[in-house]
Amino acid sequence: MHDQKDSDGSGQNSPEFYNKLTASVPVILYTYWLSADGGEHRYPYVSRRVADWFGLEPEALQKSADAIFGIVHPDDLAGVGESIQASARNLTTWEHCARLKLTTGEYQWFEGHSEPERLSDGSTLWYGQFHNIQQYKELEQVLRESETEHSYQAGFQKLIADLSKEFINLQFGTIDECIRELLKTMGQFFEVDRAYLFSFSDDYQSMANTHEWVGPGVPALIDRQQSVYIGNLQWWQQQISGMVSTDKVVFIPDASGLPDIAGGEKEILERRGVSSMFAVPVKIRGRVTGFFGVDSLQKRNWREDQGDLLIIVSGLLSGALERHNLEQKLLSQSIRDPLTELHNRRYLMPRLEEMLGRAARKHEPFAVAMFDIDHFKQINDSLGHLAGDYVLTEFAGILVENTRGMDVVARFGGEEFMVAFALDDTDDVGGMVARILLAVRGHEFVFEDLPIEVTVSAGIAAVTDLPTIPSSPDPVIGKADHHLYLAKEAGRNCFVDASGVFRP
Repeated sequence: MHDQKDSDGSGQNSPEFYNKLTASVPVILYTYWLSADGGEHRYPYVSRRVADWFGLEPEALQKSADAIFGIVHPDDLAGVGESIQASARNLTTWEHCARLKLTTGEYQWFEGHSEPERLSDGSTLWYGQFHNIQQYKELEQVLRESETEHSYQAGFQKLIADLSKEFINLQFGTIDECIRELLKTMGQFFEVDRAYLFSFSDDYQSMANTHEWVGPGVPALIDRQQSVYIGNLQWWQQQISGMVSTDKVVFIPDASGLPDIAGGEKEILERRGVSSMFAVPVKIRGRVTGFFGVDSLQKRNWREDQGDLLIIVSGLLSGALERHNLEQKLLSQSIRDPLTELHNRRYLMPRLEEMLGRAARKHEPFAVAMFDIDHFKQINDSLGHLAGDYVLTEFAGILVENTRGMDVVARFGGEEFMVAFALDDTDDVGGMVARILLAVRGHEFVFEDLPIEVTVSAGIAAVTDLPTIPSSPDPVIGKADHHLYLAKEAGRNCFVDASGVFRP
């Protein structure tokens, strides 16, 4: 009597039967055998789809499985081998994902799943299948990229919100600190090597690096980028023109690929190690006053919206700088005399308090000189207040020309002016005051073709003239005012200090 699988003609134990059975299954079915010592392996059975997908013949794989391992992506090969060894050792289900090379030469992701069985000779036989999961990997990648992008955008928006809050709460004198923090934050967020702010001269012929952040190990350039003449950089001038006219964002993806017209610019960037960069215009009251930029010292793939993100940062900087400039202007107006443009008493008194503090702590001496224009009322009464204003303005200019940057020059009130001199052991206050009196005497005061004879008197008081350092400037000012009174009593056009009357 014949076996049922032969008598009905089905041939259920023949390879042809299994091939027909698996032909419609969208996976590869197989048995995989590994010898006890791991030296041999083969596929006793593998469905013919392995030939369709990978160009491998089942008959060859029945003798050796090496060909399958030959199509595994090199980066995944070690993981496949380790996972098989672990499954054989522990007799646990084998599940693994790897990229396999198709007949087209393209690698796609496949996932395998099989159950091991230990044979009597110590070898292991797996029964399983593996199938193509490329579409799922691609979807996973899309979702991962979407999640990463969402996280990136959320992080950027939070940074901008935090920095905006910081700039909104900006206090006088903290703008530089806030800009440096912004550059650091953005430099680290964008993973660049430098982030910086440049200002242009009014004619766009020169620029200066006002603020800079650099990453670890990156050399700072700010000290070498002050008052940089750029009028001869034709290509860069074209980019500036684009910034001014259309708010153009300048992007240099590869400094070595700049056009021939940018030879000078290319040399500068290469000398500073810059591979690629962005420059975004910064505007104050509608005018481009500089640019915010970032450098990369290595070639990199920038985001497609990198320029848009930098524009947002530039807008934040522009708003903060515009507000700061307005506040500085208002502050300057509040501490400057509108006629002479000298500092006024509101500015002078805190500076004198600072000088008193340094005198008490560090024994740094200083002196004040109070000047008064002689017979000023007569000038106003005879020639008018415009003539008086002219004399005040001219005298203010003489004071500025004959004092030092460290000295504080102020209009004290009416026709009275004060200079606070920071001193060292070699300074001669009397000599500096005498020079001012002589400069006034030698200056031609002419108002509407009428010459005006002008002289001044002065009183000098040094902090060392007082028995102790006072807690307020009033005693020093009072002493200078008294000496000024004595100078006027002595006939004017002279000065008085602790030693007496001097007439230069």
